[in-house]
Amino acid sequence: MSNPQADPKKGAAVTAADHSFVFHSWSAQGQIKPLPVAGSSGSRFWDYEGKTYLDFSSQLVFTNIGHQHPKVVKAIQDQAATLTALAPQHSNDARNEAAQRIVELAGGHFKKVFFTNGGADAVENAIRMARLHTNKHKVFSTYRSYHGNTGSSINATGDPRRFPNEYSYGHVHFWGPYLYRSAFLSTTEEEECERALAHLEQMIIFEGPNTVGAILLESVGGTAGVLVPPKGYLEGVRALCDKYKIMWIADEVMSGFGRTGKWFAYQNSAAIPDLITFAKGVTSGYVPLGGVVISEAISNTFNDRAFPGGLTYSGHPLACATAVATIDVMKEEKMLENATMIGEKVFAPGLVELAKKHKVIGDVRGGGVFWGIDIVTSRTTRNPMAAYGGTSPEMNELVAACKAAGLMPFNNFNRIHLCPPCNISVEDAKLGLEMFDKALESVAKYYKE
Repeated sequence: MSNPQADPKKGAAVTAADHSFVFHSWSAQGQIKPLPVAGSSGSRFWDYEGKTYLDFSSQLVFTNIGHQHPKVVKAIQDQAATLTALAPQHSNDARNEAAQRIVELAGGHFKKVFFTNGGADAVENAIRMARLHTNKHKVFSTYRSYHGNTGSSINATGDPRRFPNEYSYGHVHFWGPYLYRSAFLSTTEEEECERALAHLEQMIIFEGPNTVGAILLESVGGTAGVLVPPKGYLEGVRALCDKYKIMWIADEVMSGFGRTGKWFAYQNSAAIPDLITFAKGVTSGYVPLGGVVISEAISNTFNDRAFPGGLTYSGHPLACATAVATIDVMKEEKMLENATMIGEKVFAPGLVELAKKHKVIGDVRGGGVFWGIDIVTSRTTRNPMAAYGGTSPEMNELVAACKAAGLMPFNNFNRIHLCPPCNISVEDAKLGLEMFDKALESVAKYYKE
């Protein structure tokens, strides 16, 4: 890692220019103070004050191979020197290689890849494919989900960011499994699975099976809290889709490419979807890329029928070369195996110990390098430290304490998510938990029995 050199003057200039010219997402522009970042390497990045942060957010859960991996940076440079850009109607070897690798990782009945610029437009096009393939218009998705910020993807989203953006049609929300805050009064994972599936089937029946074209599910709910489906749930969804001739779209934008220790999180089950959406980790965010992995049956629908969609940068050679290099280094350096080991040997036992020590931890769930922690003011009532859809001074204090300790977490509402790169070392994983331990002490005073 390069030794960060403090340059406060440049940092102030970056902040001033950002405030003057940059319009930030999901924010009231006058109420935010973005951190000016000077550089990054591996599992860390640093600001212009010379302060280094251990990146347990992977930015927005996408730097799966860490920052500035030299082999991937070199692949980007090499592709830029050969063929930087190409219109999507032409073909090139970088796009072909990326598509072939991704299809092979998905396995099963998958045939082709439609490339997009990111996750939202991947979801958008997957929904379009499912509707055209089935000739059915309704799309089911869960409350407590996030699928992107374009027309259909934001309407499919199940969190409050949907509310001011509801212009698309045919979207129906249902309750997915979440035992800690069960919508079904369940007391065990088995009950939660059974009742969630029964609820979903009733929703399908009452909405009309002949109108439902797709069920869109994050294989592990990401922004909603790292919601790991109970054993048997995805298999049950697959059975319902088969029964009612519905396409299952697995949203792997956040959970894919090693985050759970598998190439795709649905591979932790025995079920196989009809369409897979991906982005983020496929290039570790180094160059924007997303896409849809398409089953042979759906691909065949468009053999003699034009698919009514496309993007100027679909299959961009610079992005595709980055994907190829990212997949290759993940294999060569056994990053999936490392993510699995970190989850099993560091995070799982470490977070259990932290929960014993800190009563504000209400629930811990996750796997690999993908963990969510519910922060509560009471374990008895499970009252969240910040209300659903909002934040609180108490949660802000916890996040500030993490940053002060040198830890950058991913936070949302009353939750802290710990999502470091897949190749994080055991030492850094343990160090991050130590920093989190210290930060939790700052909010102990808000706990009520």
